[in-house]
Amino acid sequence: MELFPSNLTDLARKVIEENRAAGKLIALAESCTGGLVSGVLTEIPGSSDVVGRGFVTYSNDAKRELLGVHEDVLETFGAVSVATAWAMALGALERSHADVAVAVTGIAGPGGGSEQKPVGTVVFARARRGEDPEQVVADTKIFADEGRTAVRLQAVRCALELLLPDAPAPASDGP
Repeated sequence: MELFPSNLTDLARKVIEENRAAGKLIALAESCTGGLVSGVLTEIPGSSDVVGRGFVTYSNDAKRELLGVHEDVLETFGAVSVATAWAMALGALERSHADVAVAVTGIAGPGGGSEQKPVGTVVFARARRGEDPEQVVADTKIFADEGRTAVRLQAVRCALELLLPDAPAPASDGP
């Protein structure tokens, strides 16, 4: 019995293999995905060589307490924003021994959306140790609202793609 779709476990296997070959340790900071990125990565045998830490920071309190996201960022930009994802990725990097950290925050639905941030809005950020914090990759995607699970699984796929060692900055699909 498979816990995740095979396309995600295949991508997770690639993330583990390529990061192992590159000698890279990764960390995750997850909100709307609730640990699914960490979950699919740890489905792969030997993932402990690569997955250093996973933070599930679903609430704003968790984002502040575990990742050091400042209250003014959350109040000014909201939990689903480039600024928050950026702070989450940097916080995960600072609170781990990882070489790369990816953060995911978004609105999976069915409620919680607005005109400015509809259901399906997900923000990603990637930070790499030793890079200038201004070089953090952050992007907003708006996935079709095909249900909570579909939005979350699409977000997992994007997060995994950002964890590939040679992954470029994503092309923005949103605001």
